[in-house]
Amino acid sequence: MRSSAGKLLSHSQWMRTRGARFHVPAPSCDSQKMWKSTAPPPPDENPDQNSIDAGSSMRRPISLWPGMYHSPVTNALWEARRNMFETPTGGEDASRSELAAKTPSRSRTSILYKFSSDFVLREQYRNPWNEIRTGKLVEDLDALAGTISFKHCSSGDGSARSMILVTASVDRIIMKRPIRVDADLSIVGAVTWVGRSSMEMQLQVIQSQGISVSLCLTLRKMSSLLIIYISFPFESVDMQDFADANHPSESVALEANFTFVARDAKTGKSTPINPVMPETEHEKFLWKEAEERNKLRKQKRAQGKEEQEKLKDLERLNDLLAEGRVFLDMPALADRDSILIKDTSHENSLICQPQQRNIHGRIFGGFLMRKAFELAFSNAYTFAGVSPRFLEVDRVDFIKPVDVGNFLRFKSRILYTEATISAEPLINIEVVAHVTSPELRSSEVSNRFYFTFSVRPEAMKDGMKIRNVVPGTEEEARRVIERMDAERPIS
Repeated sequence: MRSSAGKLLSHSQWMRTRGARFHVPAPSCDSQKMWKSTAPPPPDENPDQNSIDAGSSMRRPISLWPGMYHSPVTNALWEARRNMFETPTGGEDASRSELAAKTPSRSRTSILYKFSSDFVLREQYRNPWNEIRTGKLVEDLDALAGTISFKHCSSGDGSARSMILVTASVDRIIMKRPIRVDADLSIVGAVTWVGRSSMEMQLQVIQSQGISVSLCLTLRKMSSLLIIYISFPFESVDMQDFADANHPSESVALEANFTFVARDAKTGKSTPINPVMPETEHEKFLWKEAEERNKLRKQKRAQGKEEQEKLKDLERLNDLLAEGRVFLDMPALADRDSILIKDTSHENSLICQPQQRNIHGRIFGGFLMRKAFELAFSNAYTFAGVSPRFLEVDRVDFIKPVDVGNFLRFKSRILYTEATISAEPLINIEVVAHVTSPELRSSEVSNRFYFTFSVRPEAMKDGMKIRNVVPGTEEEARRVIERMDAERPIS
């Protein structure tokens, strides 16, 4: 690769001219050192000290980093946390330091993807249909949620207490409208609720359909720069204000709620974290919503144990199995518009490589989510016969950590379809990840993922029909009932 002067550029030098721009607002003046990139900026730029260049992590020695497999966005987010692990925190005294309440603005973080001007970045996120790779975006969401959780749990001087923060679950990722890969987008997130050792954060993917006057002026002033970014005073503006400031309300394209838990680095037991102190009315509203979700989770867990015993004699179970028994006992007479769950199954497997690990040495949760999404997408594609349209991630459960060297199997199946609205039929897919140990002759579930897809309206106009999916075993019928009940609010 050559520069404009005709000199040959190394790969690392070339990468410095590429990448997304991040705005990571510091919670206070004395903690800015934690979020300041240590890599020197290019000579023709003078970025804000809180901006992180996605290409900067390419200049880190590979021996000091978990590998270069992930996107430049994920790598840059992880580099933003690097000082937490390299800077001493004062030993035992730091781990016993008093907890301090923090406002959501202290953890608020944003990422800006310059898809309109950065061809290399755009190519990494483009799928074969010239649309956004949702799985890759989900991977970045998990990385951003991790960075937000670290910011919230850090001490006043920017250092981190001796703890491990991991993804516990993803309650829901909802696609509100299609995301374009040729237009700039940003992801904004902050902690919205905190329990004793767990926290929930809301993330929004924002992509404006138009360009505001202030943005046009900024672009005009900075047109001579290869990489541009916009900074907002996040300390005094809440997330909803950000979404409304330069973007109309309909510009929120995707919304996600992640739950992280804190574990003591030495004992592995749950450890208390800083409480959150909402300030604005919107932050208080988000806290109340998250509190209700937490109560519902506990309520559903208790209710699920009671319902488990009742399922054996439940009439719904027999109704679900009725058509499946026809398939098994009289296949020639089975409904041609239906199919057994087992006949919708897809599977893939892989050996977990060092390049896929996170900063704790375990396999990155965002990578697992991306692989599960891509398998679910393929499953929906072969089932419907046309490119599916992603609607939402219904839930993700992180049951068991996955380590480097593990043999991981992903098993996908369509649990049920909903065709009550013919213009937008729903395809509900379950993906289960198994950590398999051939030497020990064991296989354990590490993750469960639930996705909802549909098909494009133009395909339905051509007379296409989505088949009904029926269970053939009691285990399958139970899973269908559990997921249907999980999607319904508790009365």
